[in-house]
Amino acid sequence: MRFQHGFPVVALSLLLFASGMVPARCQDAAVATVADQRFQMPESDDGLAGQGPIRRYDWFKNLWQKRRQAFASKAVTQQGGVVFLGDSITQGWQDDFRGTFADLKPANRGISGDTTRGMLIRLQQDVIELDPQCVVILAGTNDLEENASPETIAGNMQLIVSELRAADPQMPIVMCLVFPSHESKKRPAAKIKQLNDLYRGIAKADENTIVVDTWTLFANDDGDAKESEFPDLLHPNAVGYAKWTAALTPVFATLGWIENEADAFELEPGFESLFNGKDLTGWGYRRTSEAMRKAAARWQSRDPNAPAWPVVNEAVGFDGKTQTPDGRYVAINGRLVVTAPREGRKIQQLWTTRDFPDNFELRLEFRAMPNADSGVFVREPQLQCRDYVLAGPYKKLTQYKPQQWNELRVVVNDGVARCTCNDEVIEEAMKVPETGPIGLEGDRGQMEYRRLRIRTLGSTP
Repeated sequence: MRFQHGFPVVALSLLLFASGMVPARCQDAAVATVADQRFQMPESDDGLAGQGPIRRYDWFKNLWQKRRQAFASKAVTQQGGVVFLGDSITQGWQDDFRGTFADLKPANRGISGDTTRGMLIRLQQDVIELDPQCVVILAGTNDLEENASPETIAGNMQLIVSELRAADPQMPIVMCLVFPSHESKKRPAAKIKQLNDLYRGIAKADENTIVVDTWTLFANDDGDAKESEFPDLLHPNAVGYAKWTAALTPVFATLGWIENEADAFELEPGFESLFNGKDLTGWGYRRTSEAMRKAAARWQSRDPNAPAWPVVNEAVGFDGKTQTPDGRYVAINGRLVVTAPREGRKIQQLWTTRDFPDNFELRLEFRAMPNADSGVFVREPQLQCRDYVLAGPYKKLTQYKPQQWNELRVVVNDGVARCTCNDEVIEEAMKVPETGPIGLEGDRGQMEYRRLRIRTLGSTP
């Protein structure tokens, strides 16, 4: 806030009005000037929070003020919405988000050219005062262009998260990893990777911050942006925005803000449902097998960065429960959601409480966040269920639909499982035991399952 003779400018102006020292004909102009000053770029860094670059090019100062004035004019109608905080990439989504996310009452708080420190300075007025339902952040690429270190940028991001958390301890924060760009844009892949690793660390320390891996989503094999999605190697085109929208959709669905309509799916004759769409009846944690205990111990002894792998000592069922005690598995609106772990990676398994000794056909649909890693256990062996294009192992599938619903079919005959994804064979002859349960693994990212059903072979197809 600016001061004059020890008084805040706004407070001093109001005192002058009240005393009658300002002629009435000048008051409107004075109020407009005071309001404009609220949204001006500070003239120096003195007393400002954070570290690193604040842009003060003439074009940027003008844009910064005009955008913020426009934000203020919409603040009343955007109270309690989902706020998108960012730079030109967020601004380029346009204020109406091109018709997407209309159910969320989205508020675009992107300013082209802004840095993390600039966002920190305007956070209270532009974001917190909206009392947001959620804040989606994409920030940091312009800091890199201004030669800020990843540590400096991450420090500003930590301050942003801390201020948001102080305003609302429970509000979801969706942190999008910095998009790839190119060294020719002063945004080399190595520095972006380093920054994103630091962002992951910030999210790991905050239980209500969700990371969306928008770097892996867009990066080519060299870690740079693809011209087909980023023509200038910095800003996404319509294809890029569509992929970003698809990446965020599962997050908003799991938070319960979209896709709340009842599933119109009808069970095929001969099939029985394994998931009722409302709770986890028929599912539970089983005692961790000795083989898994040994595998976890070996992994963690070799690798200090090995994922967490909680051990279950006694079986427990979740009949009538809408989620597991740790919140990893949640039933919501017809979907069985394996939520993204705060730790980044965390190995867990949810199992049916019954075994399936007969030959059977299992069908289900899944939707993966970018680079998500999950799995379907068939009696005991695991069929990898991932965001296949990014996470593998079946990267050459032609029918897989990233961040959309895909169908898995598993047909078990005499100890051999044939597995397909959208009718493409992914495992021709996976050996399975004579009997055992169906399981769903959690590892990295969020995975959703729905329409889980099974039929004993020989019944009506």
